[in-house]
Amino acid sequence: MAPVSLMPHRFFRLLTVVWVGSLLTIGYAVAPVLFTTLDRSTAGSVAAQLFRIQGVIGVVCGILLLGLANLLVRRGSGAYRRLRWLLAGMLVCVLVGYFALQPFMNAIRVAALEAGSDVGHSVYATRFGILHGVSSLFYLVESLLGLALVWLLPARVDAVAEEEGARGVAGKVVG
Repeated sequence: MAPVSLMPHRFFRLLTVVWVGSLLTIGYAVAPVLFTTLDRSTAGSVAAQLFRIQGVIGVVCGILLLGLANLLVRRGSGAYRRLRWLLAGMLVCVLVGYFALQPFMNAIRVAALEAGSDVGHSVYATRFGILHGVSSLFYLVESLLGLALVWLLPARVDAVAEEEGARGVAGKVVG
């Protein structure tokens, strides 16, 4: 029997930690600190750049994780089957939050600055507030799905690999 590679499982865990860890760190630690230490306009500009980076991290990790999950399910690791739904949900949140809502928010921010005001004191404040609220909701859902993803990761990678190996042996014996 050929040894089952643990590398895809470990890579899956690593990408999960990068995505969920950066999501929680930027959204719930860095951004609040920015708004308590800097003026609102500067904090908003820095936060927007960080969330843009987070969006790219989310898309890259999401696509790679979905690909890995599909590979692992095809290899017989049923533990990753339900994780694909969490990943798909997180990826939808990233795409809507960062690549559908953020461009509108940035356009409003630029329009307010061109009018000589920050967005909070402009005629665009209400519209920006609504978009920010919807974006925050998507971020919260993505965060909760990310926590569920981490929680539901197979507890022991070697046990998942043994399960794959046993299925492979059983398939060869039966087939």
